[in-house]
Amino acid sequence: MQNPDIYTVSRLNSEVRLTLELQFQTLWLQGEVSNFVAAASGHWYFSLKDSAAQVKCAMFKMANRSSTFRPQNGQQVLIRARISVYEPRGEYQLLAEFIESAGAGLLKQQFEQLKAKLQAEGLFDPAIKKSLPAQVQRVGVITSPTGAAVRDIVTVLKRRAPGIEVIIYPSQVQGDSAAAQLRNMLSTAIRRKEVDVLIIGRGGGSLEDLWCFNDEQLCRAVAACPIPIVSAVGHEIDFALTDFVADVRAPTPSAAAELVSPDQSHLLERISRLRSALIQAQRARMQQVAPKLINLNQRLIALHPKRRLEQQQQRLDELQLRLTASIKRNVLSAQQQQQYLDKSLRQLSPVKMLTQQKQHINQLEQRVKQAQQQQLKQHKQRLAQLGSQLNTVSPLATLARGYSITFDEKQQVVTNSSQLKAGDKVAIKLAEGRFDAQVTKLNEV
Repeated sequence: MQNPDIYTVSRLNSEVRLTLELQFQTLWLQGEVSNFVAAASGHWYFSLKDSAAQVKCAMFKMANRSSTFRPQNGQQVLIRARISVYEPRGEYQLLAEFIESAGAGLLKQQFEQLKAKLQAEGLFDPAIKKSLPAQVQRVGVITSPTGAAVRDIVTVLKRRAPGIEVIIYPSQVQGDSAAAQLRNMLSTAIRRKEVDVLIIGRGGGSLEDLWCFNDEQLCRAVAACPIPIVSAVGHEIDFALTDFVADVRAPTPSAAAELVSPDQSHLLERISRLRSALIQAQRARMQQVAPKLINLNQRLIALHPKRRLEQQQQRLDELQLRLTASIKRNVLSAQQQQQYLDKSLRQLSPVKMLTQQKQHINQLEQRVKQAQQQQLKQHKQRLAQLGSQLNTVSPLATLARGYSITFDEKQQVVTNSSQLKAGDKVAIKLAEGRFDAQVTKLNEV
């Protein structure tokens, strides 16, 4: 019996990783960010989730350092990523190469949905497209009157066909009201019937800047326009839905001007045909070699030492995060133990007993103070009572009723007139004050 080929775990995970990376090409994925961690190495680790599932993601420093968007937990994002396997744990993950807010991604999704809808209705069918007129006298341009697009169109037409008249239908080409203005100007051009061909468009910009040219009502109006219409939105790499529903799509506003102006040079026509033939031949050749090139490129990427370095770097980041978490747990445990010991020490400390004794002493002092105050109050009341009684029998009280006391020269109280004779000096005390007098006459009782 032939010996079986026995795999090690490391070999199995390595071959699974190679199989996944070769089998799956780069893909786009949208989801909610959770568990985001920015490691000290500069790498990002996070999970993408929806209502039913989640997947782990890594975005290495080489990929995220050029990103102008830093994800936050709870945000909806759109990423471009490769499928791989983190070999040490045998977990499959996504290696993100590009990340952006899902807002732009949603616009792309809306673009594709509306494009599919209009295409299904036959608005892109070449059979309904109108040919551009061979002789053009007036060209209508629906765009911003101050933008670069209108200047480019006028410049090209003046150079190629100075006799063509240009009529501008001014409209905003960016913002919330732009689509409505574009539809209004298109209706105006159709109503006036003054031009042979129409150009609608603007210069380059972001998807948000060009979004008014993806308005569904505008696209339907362009498709139904009885005047041949050329869509020239943005640069050559930019596409808007008006490009698909218009009769002709021009890669730039300048190219649109060339399309509607008469070509007077047979040489240019021959060059154009040769160029088209060359491009087609080049595309055919590229289509032949592209699969092989892609396969070789993917194998090179999968076997590149950078992959092993990324795996090791991810493992290092994982160990560092685990070490940090362990240190935090140990510190927290030590803090809790210290708090417990502090609490026990406080409970056994004599300070608590002293505090209780002090409180008891304070209570006793308060009681003594209250007893003293009560006793003092009683004594005051008794003193006031005795004072009142004394005042009742006091000679001063008698004086206060209008009586007086007479003293002789020896300061003896005179109680009988026999104690005096005419000419004696006496002192008389009243309730308030006193005065001296001299006896002039003694009267018998």
